[in-house]
Amino acid sequence: MSSKLEQLQALLAPVVEGLGYQCWGIEYVSQGKHSVLRIYIDKEGGILVEDCEAVSRQASAILDVEDPISSEYTLEVSSPGMDRPLFTLEQFAAHAGEQVKIKLRTPFEGRRNFQGLLRGVEEQDVVVQVDQHEFLLPIDSIDKANIIPSFD
Repeated sequence: MSSKLEQLQALLAPVVEGLGYQCWGIEYVSQGKHSVLRIYIDKEGGILVEDCEAVSRQASAILDVEDPISSEYTLEVSSPGMDRPLFTLEQFAAHAGEQVKIKLRTPFEGRRNFQGLLRGVEEQDVVVQVDQHEFLLPIDSIDKANIIPSFD
């Protein structure tokens, strides 16, 4: 995790949790004037628009005071949704048995994209079965991971 992301996590997670929500994860995509700070929140029973508004107001106030991002950015507060992103080893472990799509920062065994069955976690690695082959992907090398929703 980058130091900027760690700083944002340390600043915003207590705010989200103080409002009674789980801070599912934070993404910061720096693209000049089109940068986006996205906060994913969750709670038992799901997230409503009003929940996102409440967190957005509080997060905006903290961000205005602390000013951790010097450039322009857009703040988004969202539910993780059905294709929820996975950020931590605990989240990967909790969703073992589900189909996932994972993109790595750098190639592993010649590839950066993996789609298959999430088998679980071993130490600092995420275990994914693609066809008949199991891959142990280091959590630190994962750029993006999402659950693939099942509609059965």
